[in-house]
Amino acid sequence: MKHSVLSIILLVVVFTSCNPESQKIEMANNVEEFNEMVKNLQPGDSIVLANGIWKDAELVFEGKGTNENPITLTVEDKGKVILEGASNLQLAGEHLIVSGLVFKNGYTPTNAVVSFRKNREEMANNSRLTECVIDNFNNPERQVQDYWVTIYGKNNRIDHNHIVGKKNLGVTMIVGLDTKESIQNNHKIDHNYFGPRPTFGNNGGETLRIGTSHTALENSNTLVESNYFDRTNGEHEIISNKSCQNTFKYNTFFECTGTLTMRHGNETLVDGNVFIGNGKPSTGGVRIINEKQTVINNYHIGLTGYRFRGAFVMMNGVPNSSPNRYVPVINSKANNNTFINCDHILFGAGNDSERSQAPRTSEFSGNIIYNDKIKDIFTIDADISGITFKDNLLGENGETSISSGFENAAITLVKNEQGFLIPTSAKIKNKVTISPNIATKENTGTTWYSKADTGVALNSGKTIKVDAGINTLYEIVKESEAGDIIALEEGGTYLITKAVQINHPLTFKTSGTKKATILFERMMAFEIQNGGSLWLENITFDGTKSPDYAGNSVISTSKNSMLDNYKLFIDNCEFKDMVVNHSFDVLRVSKGTFADTISIQNSTFKNISGHIAALDTETDDIGAYNVEYMLMKNNTVTDMEGAALRLYRGGKDESTFGPFLEVDHNVFNNVGFGKKNKYNAAMSLYGVQVNDIENNIFNNTKGLKMHLVVGEPIVNVINNDYYKSGEIEVTGDEKYNIKNLYNIEPTFKEGTFELTEESSLLGKGTDQKEIGIIANN
Repeated sequence: MKHSVLSIILLVVVFTSCNPESQKIEMANNVEEFNEMVKNLQPGDSIVLANGIWKDAELVFEGKGTNENPITLTVEDKGKVILEGASNLQLAGEHLIVSGLVFKNGYTPTNAVVSFRKNREEMANNSRLTECVIDNFNNPERQVQDYWVTIYGKNNRIDHNHIVGKKNLGVTMIVGLDTKESIQNNHKIDHNYFGPRPTFGNNGGETLRIGTSHTALENSNTLVESNYFDRTNGEHEIISNKSCQNTFKYNTFFECTGTLTMRHGNETLVDGNVFIGNGKPSTGGVRIINEKQTVINNYHIGLTGYRFRGAFVMMNGVPNSSPNRYVPVINSKANNNTFINCDHILFGAGNDSERSQAPRTSEFSGNIIYNDKIKDIFTIDADISGITFKDNLLGENGETSISSGFENAAITLVKNEQGFLIPTSAKIKNKVTISPNIATKENTGTTWYSKADTGVALNSGKTIKVDAGINTLYEIVKESEAGDIIALEEGGTYLITKAVQINHPLTFKTSGTKKATILFERMMAFEIQNGGSLWLENITFDGTKSPDYAGNSVISTSKNSMLDNYKLFIDNCEFKDMVVNHSFDVLRVSKGTFADTISIQNSTFKNISGHIAALDTETDDIGAYNVEYMLMKNNTVTDMEGAALRLYRGGKDESTFGPFLEVDHNVFNNVGFGKKNKYNAAMSLYGVQVNDIENNIFNNTKGLKMHLVVGEPIVNVINNDYYKSGEIEVTGDEKYNIKNLYNIEPTFKEGTFELTEESSLLGKGTDQKEIGIIANN
């Protein structure tokens, strides 16, 4: 028999030698056999699942073991029992142990993959889930909600599990407090590996939640200890604490966007955790809301997040708040924490007409703040007289407007034996240490399931040359693999009569100076499907062969929901003569699709009846949107009837990050005047969180419309030339920055949109370069 089964036999022999009761080990080969075995389980019994694929396996594991003789569900060989399709597991009873299961290639038919209850009356207590794997076990519909692990009952342990790749709506792991039997539960969640969770682009992407707003004042008494959170980037709240008296110790957060958030509930302890940002955008630390919170001995390095995702955030609250809103911070402390090269610490964050109550009777003491680039990382958004500051150390060049409680010190960073940069100084009273119990990638999860990234990057595969001709691109894509580069003939002409479906990362590019030309007879040339990403370089797209239909596009996302976030890069391409009918877009996206990045650079767009990109299909106004990072740089857009860009994020939800928009060094000429342009603007931006619009020429073009909503958006419209163009219309009650708006007639070199040597716009960019496109970029 295999090693795992032998281990069980040895354990049973030990138990049997001191217990006269008969104990059984039974091998189940299918669900029917498993169900029969469960009916007769006694303390000390074990069920072993046979190696193989268990498809559509809904397992209910119930029984009453004892502390000395638990009932066990395990596998013949770890990693060789795979639950696929419509599979899940429910536990009910006492002293149950589950180990070795792998869930992948499917999704739960219920609301949870693993649940510590059969129903609201029958749940598991004193039980354990260990060394199990849930890997990309997602419902194919992005907006269908489920959870991966739901924990109920009392005294349960969830440890050494490998949980990676949740992409659909729903928290990865929850602790439920919806019955009195699950309150004051004393659960322990430890040594789990929470692998990458991509940005969800909507609320509902937390990795761990304890309680809900309805149970905010109930004591959960859950311990979350020594877990490794690896790029769990679903939304603002990596962990959402929504109950009282929970403890978070020795966890590591590696390049995670968002924060450990004390959203509801009191008396939380956050002690000895490590937050590693490595300079990645939106990486954060701890956010305090509510009363009697304690944040001590935590180590933060390289965190860049701002506002609600700063390295440390103490919120403003709502006076006399209900438990499920923003309870003011009272009697809370953040002491003896270390911040190395972090960008933002905030006090009174979220201060507005509703959240008007500043923190009271709270403390920020004994902390070390070192930054070798930014002198003052503190943002004070409200009255801080209710916070006591004392014995905090800043680096030699550190500054703060806070009047007392800070002292400068000569601080040196020394790498310790664990690899962490530790601040040392004669003025440091308590030596900074990292607990030996801190989570690492190596000491969490299973020992037998790989933590290696499985994604394939664009431009990482082989190069495949493809001859010009009819549907040669369509055929070559069917033979391609993820990461491949499709090399087009210089000057070649390619006709597509069947839309090219992109279901893995692919690049299409022309080498040499003369671009290849792609014409297409379908309503789209490329369709990005789930799993696909696309890079287009040095190619001309000609719309003259396209069908006489309204609503064509060069690139379209799948009409169905896409679980996987995609990327789109367009560089040095030409798009022309897309006027066979109205509303001919370059990019058209569908609801339920989300791009991590859309980058359009060094390209030209001429004679187009639609838009470059209409990223506005998430119209439910719940905070959802279509793209995280949108970049338009060094492009010329001329004679476009639609808007160059429409970007929409509706609603007032504050749990997401983007969109982030950069529009830099472009020329927009005669844009937006088409009768079908419902936006009546050259660019329409709604709810965008970061707007950097700099160094552009708007010449004889419709106006720019911006509507600013919650989230304290950053708006910089700087050093742009706005000649004979519509107004810049900004609505909403948020702040914005518009400056150096020129009204100078641009003079271009003949046949181009490069400025003449006599132009007054030379040298007027924020980078001291010309406004508009940069020649020979």
